[in-house]
Amino acid sequence: MINIMPVNDAHHGIQEAFKIFLRSKGHLGLFLIIKYLYMKRRTIRTATLFLSIVVALGACVDKTPSSKEPLDTEALTKNQPEVHGAEIKPEDVEITHPLNAQWVTEGKGIYDLKCQACHKLTDEKLVGPGWKGVTVRRKPEWIMNMVTNVDMMLEKDPQAQRLLEECLVRMPNQNLTKDEARKVLEFQRSNDGEK
Repeated sequence: MINIMPVNDAHHGIQEAFKIFLRSKGHLGLFLIIKYLYMKRRTIRTATLFLSIVVALGACVDKTPSSKEPLDTEALTKNQPEVHGAEIKPEDVEITHPLNAQWVTEGKGIYDLKCQACHKLTDEKLVGPGWKGVTVRRKPEWIMNMVTNVDMMLEKDPQAQRLLEECLVRMPNQNLTKDEARKVLEFQRSNDGEK
């Protein structure tokens, strides 16, 4: 239990209240400060000022994870069964003009969650190759197959095999559906400057 002793001057009283706040945890500390200030019969203005400072300091503490913190994609996908899609043929991919803005946004979300750890949006290699210009160098069905059918592509596609030799790391299966792969493709087209 915290002892609350009467104090004669207001400045010293605020200091004591702040010490109580620091020694106690959570809402109990705030309650004790209010009780202390009430018992001291200080003006409402002093109590309001002090509580405003406490609330402002509390609001500065961010309890959500920072976007700069790396995502543990292995932990996010460890309980998902590995899914392999059917081979995507050229006639399976419909390219839209102009870009579908909703797909671009959803594709960016998928990129942020599952691709960003290995691929940059520039032409710079990170773990895997950079994405800048990929929609110019590769056909849409090739990109979607690489995203949804990594094993098949590495078994039979010479370009995919060359990428494995260059990057020295096998692309993991991200368990994307055909629709999700199409949204990633739309985001890649947007990244390459298509409108």
